[in-house]
Amino acid sequence: MIDTIKNKINNSIQIIKMEIIDKSAEHANHPGNSGGGHYQALIISNDFSGKTLVERHQMIYKALGKLMTNEIHAFSMKTLTENEFKSND
Repeated sequence: MIDTIKNKINNSIQIIKMEIIDKSAEHANHPGNSGGGHYQALIISNDFSGKTLVERHQMIYKALGKLMTNEIHAFSMKTLTENEFKSND
């Protein structure tokens, strides 16, 4: 599933760096979980320049599309530009 997620995002925005961790095992009996996976992501792209946090997340959710209805139950993300990432080091 991680490869599918990465491909969907890569097809929508120019990625500098992307790390996705599957956290599904930590939420196996989570109330309300319909069986979709839980993922944590770090996504670095200059396509985020000038965008608010909400706009950045909307870009990613749009890229993921229908995966968010069944295959993905939760998707936590940190979205940064290249300069923001470098200044966090």
